[in-house]
Amino acid sequence: MTKVPILIVDDNPLNTLLVHHILVARGFEVRSAADAPEAFEILKTFLPSLIVMDVRLPGMDGLELTRRLKADPRTSDIQIMAVTASAMADDERLAMNAGCDGYIAKPINTRTLADQLLDCLERADARRALAVMT
Repeated sequence: MTKVPILIVDDNPLNTLLVHHILVARGFEVRSAADAPEAFEILKTFLPSLIVMDVRLPGMDGLELTRRLKADPRTSDIQIMAVTASAMADDERLAMNAGCDGYIAKPINTRTLADQLLDCLERADARRALAVMT
């Protein structure tokens, strides 16, 4: 069975290490980037099924990076899960309007994170299957 490829985009090394550890332990293939330029560089050779996207990144924020990835035919099908410590009422709506496929507020629940990401991927697979049938 092929490992599901995931890219973590987060400028906090401790957050990245925690998420990386959780996902590798569940059998995912994981790469990470600290900012948008590094993410673009990685995406030249690595196309993940899902990106765990920190909303607050230095320079280009995670929502703008999401908009650009969703506008590019090469990366538009990648599922993007927004992750943010800012749990304001509009944050989830802003993430979804930017093109994110899901939203997780920090602190993340380490016991459920991998399952939340798998659920996002399964919903995407179901949408693609339905589109093929219609």
